[in-house]
Amino acid sequence: MAAKNAKGTKSELLITVAVARFRAALFVLLAVLALPSASLFAADSKPGWQAQWDKTVAAAKKEGRLNLYVGRYGSEPMLNEFRKEFPEIKISSTNGAGNSLGTRIVAEARAGAMLADVYSGGAVTNYEILYKAKALDSIKSALILPEVVDESKWYGGKHRYNDAEQEHVFIFIANPTAASIYFNTQLVQPKEFKSYWDLVQPRWKGKYVSQEPTGTGIGPSLTFFYYNPDLGAEFLRKLFVDMQPVFSRDRRQMTDWLAQGKFALCMGCRDSERANKQGLPVDEMDMVDWKEGAHISSGGGSLSLIKGGPNPNAARVFINWQLSRRGQLAVQKYPDLYNEEPPNSRRIDIPKDMLPVGSRLVEGRRYYDFSDPKHSDMTPIFQLAKELMKGREGK
Repeated sequence: MAAKNAKGTKSELLITVAVARFRAALFVLLAVLALPSASLFAADSKPGWQAQWDKTVAAAKKEGRLNLYVGRYGSEPMLNEFRKEFPEIKISSTNGAGNSLGTRIVAEARAGAMLADVYSGGAVTNYEILYKAKALDSIKSALILPEVVDESKWYGGKHRYNDAEQEHVFIFIANPTAASIYFNTQLVQPKEFKSYWDLVQPRWKGKYVSQEPTGTGIGPSLTFFYYNPDLGAEFLRKLFVDMQPVFSRDRRQMTDWLAQGKFALCMGCRDSERANKQGLPVDEMDMVDWKEGAHISSGGGSLSLIKGGPNPNAARVFINWQLSRRGQLAVQKYPDLYNEEPPNSRRIDIPKDMLPVGSRLVEGRRYYDFSDPKHSDMTPIFQLAKELMKGREGK
């Protein structure tokens, strides 16, 4: 009996050892199998946007260059903020009027020698010239950073595009404004004006200088005049025909004429702030409380991604940076290329106390937001402008 028990005890011991070895082997096997899964899990724990952003930034650094065409918001102090964060990306900035830059980009596209990567400038140029020429890629698909993609961070709780597809021309500025009317402070008393119709009284006939209404330079003002229910085509006829303005394409020359007293009023003298700071008798008319209301203007603050640009990754990095909090703070902090007052960003999660009072949206005030796509097509406005110019020549 003792021998039998000893034999049984020995068998049980062998079974116990075998089970222990099996369990140990199974543990090791499972641990080995778990290693790839753990690595995979670690890789998956990185957010998709972060992986995409890291890849884009790395590719942008290899490109090492960004060709930025700027109509307004791209001053060197602002661009230096970008350079601090991405010193490996060298910015080549080409500045100019929207018409000339837009035409140049389209010419590059047709010649198969595209140089531009990003255009930052007037929404009219972006839409009327670049969008209609099919020179734009989808900027919406280029948005990567969550703080940029999150529409709740923007005015009205949404991104604003002025193309029908809602993906090509991104509007990042919401300036409360009325129209680009400037005056000689020695010849005009601004307190006498309470309505736009006061601007087209007979006493001002022959006392205007203006940019040509058939160009894009005063597009936002034309849009306001045309679509405002209290103004419309009749007001445009009185302004550009009955007032018999002299037209010029040189903004500096127009401002100089205004300062000299050659003209009392000006449509589009965007160089007036420089002249005003120099002590010259010019200023911008404050019209936000006039009878016909004010409008929210993009004020040259639209952004687009050029199709076929040589540095697509650098373009995407810049677009995301400029639309980020840091980028929009830089836009608000520094004057534009014309040394005008900083604009109001459409981002609502950044402070506005740095802005002049006139640049802030006032709750309860009557505004028209003409960056809406239904107001993007300037064709009927330019057609009317051509008819008015033709009618004026016939007089």
